[in-house]
Amino acid sequence: MKHFKSSILGAGMATVLLSACGSQQSQITVSGLNPADFDSTINGKKTELITLKNANGMEVCLTNYGGRVVSISVPDKNNKPTDVVLGYDNIHQYADTLRTPSDYGSSVGRYANRIKDAKITVAGKEYKLKKNDAMNCLHGGGTTGWLNQIYDVQAKNDTSVVFAITAKDGENGFPGTVKATATYTVKSNNTLDIVFQATTDKETVVNMTNHSYFNLNGDPSKEGYDQVMYIFADSFTPSDRFYIPTGEIKSVEGTPMDFRTPTEIAKKYDPNYDQIKNATGYDHNWCLNTYKLGNLADKTVACSLYSPKTGIKLEVFTNEPGMQVYTGNFQGTGIPCKHGIKYPKHVSVCFESQKYPDSPTKYTAKTKGWEVSNPYLKPGEKYYSHLAYKFSVVK
Repeated sequence: MKHFKSSILGAGMATVLLSACGSQQSQITVSGLNPADFDSTINGKKTELITLKNANGMEVCLTNYGGRVVSISVPDKNNKPTDVVLGYDNIHQYADTLRTPSDYGSSVGRYANRIKDAKITVAGKEYKLKKNDAMNCLHGGGTTGWLNQIYDVQAKNDTSVVFAITAKDGENGFPGTVKATATYTVKSNNTLDIVFQATTDKETVVNMTNHSYFNLNGDPSKEGYDQVMYIFADSFTPSDRFYIPTGEIKSVEGTPMDFRTPTEIAKKYDPNYDQIKNATGYDHNWCLNTYKLGNLADKTVACSLYSPKTGIKLEVFTNEPGMQVYTGNFQGTGIPCKHGIKYPKHVSVCFESQKYPDSPTKYTAKTKGWEVSNPYLKPGEKYYSHLAYKFSVVK
C-alpha cells in the first residue's frame, strides 16, 4: 500500500539512544544484519533485533519497533541464502519518520488501510480519527499508529516471538482500550506463520495485517515486475484517485486485475487502465475466493509470487476476506535502505490480508458485497486474523 505522508514522531524525531555493544559484532545474521544496530531506547522503551530460525535454512529477523519483519532469508534454487523482503538495517532509519518514513514489515493496527474522511460510527456514535492521508485515516494514523509504536516482547524462543501492544481509548480518535498481540512463528516447512489477536473494553474497529515488501529475485536494486503473480479472486474493489473504494465489487474478467492464472506482472500491467493509472501501479483490494471456503480458507493458497531467477516461490494463506496487493508504486525515492541499496519503483509486492478498505463506512452503510467484511469488535469478543507466508523452491 502507498506510504503515508508522515510527520516526525512527537515534537521532533523520536528520541533514540544507542546502547550498542561491540561484543555483538560477532552475531551478524545470515541476512547480514548486526543486532547492535537495533539495540536502542526510543521514547523510553527498549528496542531489539530478534532472530528466528529453523533447521531448513530459513531465518527471520524482527524488531519490536512496530512489530516489524526486517529480513526473511530463505534458500534459492542453488541453496544460496536470499533475503526476500525490503527494509532498513538499523533502528535509526525505522524511527526517523520524517526523513525515512516507511511501513516496511510492520504489524499494522489498530486499523490497516484507509478509512474515508477519517471518521467512523460505532454503536451509533461518530468518532473523528486522525487524518494522515489527505482527508482520510491510513494505517491507524500512520506515524502515531501501531507501526511506529514499540511492542512489548511478551515471549520468545528460537522459532517464535509474541509482540504485545495496548492502545488506549481515544488513541488517534478510535474508541476502546485494545489489547493486541502479533505472534510470529518460523515453521519447519519454511513458513512464517502470523497470528493477530485482540480484545477491547468498548466496541471499536480492528483490522491488523503485516506489511512486508517482497522481492524474490535476490536483487532489490532492480524492478520486480518480472515476478510471476497469482491471486485467487474473481473480483476486486475499484478505488477512486484517493485510494478509497467506490463500493463496487467488480469482476476481474477481461481486466489487468485478473491473476487467476499465474502471470508475469509486467504482462498484465497496463498504465492506461484507469485503476492502474490512478495508483501508478497495483494498490488494490482483491475479494478472495478462499474466504468462501470457511474453515478451509487459510489452508488454501490465496496468492503466490514466483521468481524464475532464483526459483523462490511464496504462497500466501489467510482467513481474511480481502488481500491488498501493492507493487511499490511509491518506491524510487533515492533513499539508501538495507545494505545501502536504493530501491526503484515497482521493486516489490506486498500481500496485506485484511478486511476490505474503508469497511467501517461501507459495512455500516450495508453496501452490497461488503457484508463479509465486518470490522467491528465488541467487549467479550476475540479478534483473530491468520496470515502465513510459505516459501519453497521451484527447480
